Amino acid sequence: MELRHLAYFVAVAEEGSFTRAATRLHVVQSGVSAAIKALEHELDAPLLERTSKRVALTDAGAALLPRARAALDAARAARDAVDEVRGGLRGTVRIGTLTAIGLVDLPALLGRFHRTHPAVTLQLTVSTRGSGGLVDALTDGRLDLAMVSVPGRPPAGVHLRQLLWRPMELVLPAGHRLAGRPEVRVEDLAGEQFVDFPVGYGNRTVVDRAFAAAGLQRHVSLEVVDISTGAGFVRHGLGIAILPRFAVPDEVDLVVVPVADADLDWPLGVATSAVRAPGAAARALLGMIDDHLRPPGALRDAG
Repeated sequence: MELRHLAYFVAVAEEGSFTRAATRLHVVQSGVSAAIKALEHELDAPLLERTSKRVALTDAGAALLPRARAALDAARAARDAVDEVRGGLRGTVRIGTLTAIGLVDLPALLGRFHRTHPAVTLQLTVSTRGSGGLVDALTDGRLDLAMVSVPGRPPAGVHLRQLLWRPMELVLPAGHRLAGRPEVRVEDLAGEQFVDFPVGYGNRTVVDRAFAAAGLQRHVSLEVVDISTGAGFVRHGLGIAILPRFAVPDEVDLVVVPVADADLDWPLGVATSAVRAPGAAARALLGMIDDHLRPPGALRDAG
C-alpha cells in the first residue's frame, strides 16, 4: 500500500471532490482517480461513492480514513526525526486561524518562523463555522494547530492553552435608550435585537452563556462572520452587539458601555489535537507563539 495512494484518498475525502483534491495536491485529476482505483483494487472494496454533485465515503472508506491519516502522520514523524538529526526542519504546518483579530500580528509571527525555518511550508485555513469548525478540523486531522476562541473547558480530543483574554462590552448606536448609562446589566438588554456571530464562534458562546445564566433569551437579527464588521452594522441601526473593545476601532456614532455582573471575557488560545502529537515543525511554531503574543499585562495564569 503506497503512502501516496493514502494521501490522495485523504485529500479526496476531505475535499469531497476529485477536482479540488487534484488542485490541492498539485497533480492532474486523472492521477488522483488512478490512485484511488488502485487503492480500492488493493483493498478489494469501494472507498468512495461518486455522484454528479459530490463524492462521499462508503462504509469502507469511513473505516479507512482515520487509519490513513494515522499512517500519514507516522510517515511525517519519521521524516521529522531524520530532518532534526540533519539539522533542519521541513514539511508543512497546517494552521487554523480566526478572521480579523487585531490582537494577533499573524504575518509577523509567521514571518519570524519562516526566517528561522525557511524549508517549512505554512498553510492557513479559516472556517465559516468559527472556532467550532477549527476544532473539528483539528480532531479529524486536517489541521496541526489552531488559534481559537473556546470559552471554558476544551472539547474532547483537543488540548487548549489559553493565551489571553479581553473583556466584551456593549456596543450601541448613539441615541440608544441605554447610551447614557455608565453601565448596564444583562437584564437591561431583554427585548433588544442583536448583531452577533453564528453558533460555534467563541464570542457568540460567551454572550449566549451570559444570557442563559441570567435566565434570558435574546434575538439575533443579523449574523456576521468577521468581527471587524460588527460595530459597523450597529452604527447603521441593525442591532446592538457585545464585542471586545479591539473590535470597535472607531467609536464615531457609537457608544461602548460596560456590562456589570456578567462573565463576558473573550478568550484566545492555541489548540492542538489531544490524540495526535504535533510534528517537529508544528512544535517549533508552538514554541514561538507565547513570546509573540505576550503584550505586557495581557496574560493571566490559565491555571
